[in-house]
Amino acid sequence: MRYINMVPLLMSALTQAQNTNSIPGSSAYTVSAGFPTSAFPSYYEKPVATQEPQPALYDPVLNITFPLNLTNPDTIPTVDNDPIYYPQPIAKISNASAEALVKSAIANITEIITGNTVTGNCSKCTASLSVAKIVAQYAPESVPDMLVTLCEKFQFSSNATCKSTYEATSYGAIYTQVLALADVSGLDGRYICNDLSSTFCKAPTASPLNTTNLFPKPKPANACAPPPSGKRVKVLHLSDFHLDPRYSVASEANCTAGVCCRTNVHATGLSVGQVTLPAPLYGAYKCDTPYYLGLSALQAIAPLTGTHEESSFAWTVYTGDLVSHDPQNQLSRAYTEYAEVGIYTMFKEYIGSPVFPVLGNHDSNPEAIDAPHNLPGDLGQQFSWNYDHVSALWQQNGWINSTTAGEARLHYGAYSVLNQYGLRIITLNTDFWYRSNYLNYINTANPDVSGMLAFLIQELQSAEDTGERVWILGHVLPGWDGSNPLPNPTDLFYHIVDRYSPHVIANVFFGHTHEDQVMIYYANNGTVQTSDNALTTGWICPSVTPLRNLNSGFRMYEVDTGSFEIYEAYTFYSAVSSFPDLNVSDTGPTYQFEYSTREAYINWPDNEPLDAKYWHAVTEAMQTNISIVEQFNTYQGKKSVKTPACNTTGCQDAKICYMRSGSEPLGRQCPQGFGSVQSAFTPGSS
Repeated sequence: MRYINMVPLLMSALTQAQNTNSIPGSSAYTVSAGFPTSAFPSYYEKPVATQEPQPALYDPVLNITFPLNLTNPDTIPTVDNDPIYYPQPIAKISNASAEALVKSAIANITEIITGNTVTGNCSKCTASLSVAKIVAQYAPESVPDMLVTLCEKFQFSSNATCKSTYEATSYGAIYTQVLALADVSGLDGRYICNDLSSTFCKAPTASPLNTTNLFPKPKPANACAPPPSGKRVKVLHLSDFHLDPRYSVASEANCTAGVCCRTNVHATGLSVGQVTLPAPLYGAYKCDTPYYLGLSALQAIAPLTGTHEESSFAWTVYTGDLVSHDPQNQLSRAYTEYAEVGIYTMFKEYIGSPVFPVLGNHDSNPEAIDAPHNLPGDLGQQFSWNYDHVSALWQQNGWINSTTAGEARLHYGAYSVLNQYGLRIITLNTDFWYRSNYLNYINTANPDVSGMLAFLIQELQSAEDTGERVWILGHVLPGWDGSNPLPNPTDLFYHIVDRYSPHVIANVFFGHTHEDQVMIYYANNGTVQTSDNALTTGWICPSVTPLRNLNSGFRMYEVDTGSFEIYEAYTFYSAVSSFPDLNVSDTGPTYQFEYSTREAYINWPDNEPLDAKYWHAVTEAMQTNISIVEQFNTYQGKKSVKTPACNTTGCQDAKICYMRSGSEPLGRQCPQGFGSVQSAFTPGSS
């Protein structure tokens, strides 16, 4: 276990810019120049000031050393050769019959789209899906090429994007599963068509939720949170690391599309190799996390939080996303496994506490896709390779035991564990409510096809019966502006939080947006949003990655060990805009204290937690004081120079509404266009 030298901690009293009670450690920590080569035991290419290193990562679960060509920035692969899965055809037909079926389907779909037999974009789309479904049922292996042909024919995207999206080794085989198994002429079809384009079908709203017999027992009368113990511990929250081992120093940092700082991307009007903004050693606003930046963040944690070997974190939560934002044709199982091994190894070395991770949407392959176990045949187990891998890594690192690892293998990487302080931590695989998991469009009327939320209810009921407090961890946030999740699963999740709060659930935690955000859960499914009804807080952690237009950051909580409520939250960041000016032979980046949540917005009694009632009071203050909204907006982007201003009543109303929306149905009722600070606001967008 590795800890940083303690000089910055001893000198912190001289460097603090605020009251000593408001900063847990040093106010700033500047990372030493150079790369901590002891972070990894061996390297293909050792770090130098002009290029990222290439560690020779050994996977103790798979018993392999990942090859250099997997991450070499000069030889990025463009084909994913992993196994692909098709649904079983309902009848065996000849190749000639399959070709004829595809030809007929393309002709029929062309007539539907261009003719007058079917009217209205939504009807045209669902009718086309019904034709494609026949091909998926009888000749599934022909579907990806058919989708590429249709995409190119109707110029749905560029030819290159059509191929990279719909070819079998990308999402073509997944779309085939969806077409074969979904009710494409009904609700499923409307979801699929809305996902393809909001101009095809309107986004479906939440289906009525039958809560009869949903919970094993009724909610206890006068349920309330337990009293605090008065003893507090420090808890670290990290999210969205997005390690980029293919980061190339001096490549284009201002590319046209996708993740930048790669040898194979370029800026508008230029060819590959021509550079307008050279990628700095430590990262840039349009790029994911190079090793230099990731290890700088980890080195800064101890001095900034005032932790050390004798007084470390009680535990750490990691709310997902390990893998960089590569196009799907550059991703693979091996690349996912590499990121899992690399980041968990760094966590084990630099964080002196148990780490409780969740899987993010990028921690899968294809990206964002996870399959419910009830899909037929091999389809229900097509992602077991990943659950087996991460659960074994977590067990080897000593974060969970063998029983919990077995649970994680069964529940899509999710698990329930009682930590050493008596807090039950329940994790979820939130790909099962994420819009970009296309397999969610099979049986959309069922809010819990995977059984993930039934697992959550079971664990919460057990916690209630035994008097345990619970933290829930996930990745994709279920609410805010409603742009990321699906309505039915998140509506059910809201009911679950309502049922088991405030006496069981102390807090819930997410990541995914890369931004510093918060959500409030209220009683009665949020229908009356008052302080008396405020139950639970959803904390969304800022990301380590700067992508897109954000600073790099992380957070620490002070948590009472009796109630497991949060009494202080400290957020730290590094200004990515300063990286191009660093003399990397002399110094690394500076991470610094950003703000104390308790001191940032309103006066709040010292003996009261930063709970849902606190955050509701913040939103009430925001209603009459737009400067508080502006401050929240600044912190949302971690003080990035790229963050747009939130100084209009439209933005003010939207931010307050987002903070009070813990599900997709609530978030979608808010004014749209102000959800993210990663680009200019677009009022009225949907």
